[in-house]
Amino acid sequence: MGLDAEMGRLKWRCRRGMRELDKVTEGYLLKHYVDATPSQRRAFQHLLALPDPELLALIYQYTTADDTDIAHVLAAMRRL
Repeated sequence: MGLDAEMGRLKWRCRRGMRELDKVTEGYLLKHYVDATPSQRRAFQHLLALPDPELLALIYQYTTADDTDIAHVLAAMRRL
C-alpha cells in the first residue's frame, strides 16, 4: 500500500465519535505521521483501534501507556 492510500485510510479512521479526538488524531496524522518511525506509525495505528473512551483517557492522562512509542505519539498529540 502506498503512503497516499495509507494516509487516506488512516484519515478515515481518525473520524471518531468525539470532536476532540478527531482534532488530535487527524492533527497527528497530518503533522507527524509521514516523519514518524515505523514503530511510531504502528503505535498510532494501535491507538486508532482503541475505543474512544480508552483513547481519550490516554490523551488526557487518566491512564498511562507503558509502550514508549505509544507514549511518544500521545505526547505529540497533546502538543497539538
